[in-house]
Amino acid sequence: MRLIWFFRMAKWARHPPSARRVVFILSIIAICLALAGAEWLGLFPEGFGSGRFTGRVPKVQTVP
Repeated sequence: MRLIWFFRMAKWARHPPSARRVVFILSIIAICLALAGAEWLGLFPEGFGSGRFTGRVPKVQTVP
């Protein structure tokens, strides 16, 4: 761990974020987890899904 992280942790210990900011960040994380869970359970229509990218790049056919 680099020394800058210890300075950052000390700063947060002396001046913690406000309760309003903590609630805001936690609500964003909860919304993201709820959306990911709904997609994993299959509650979204087919068009909303991620498409299950296989990692292969489609080949481009050239015209002779």
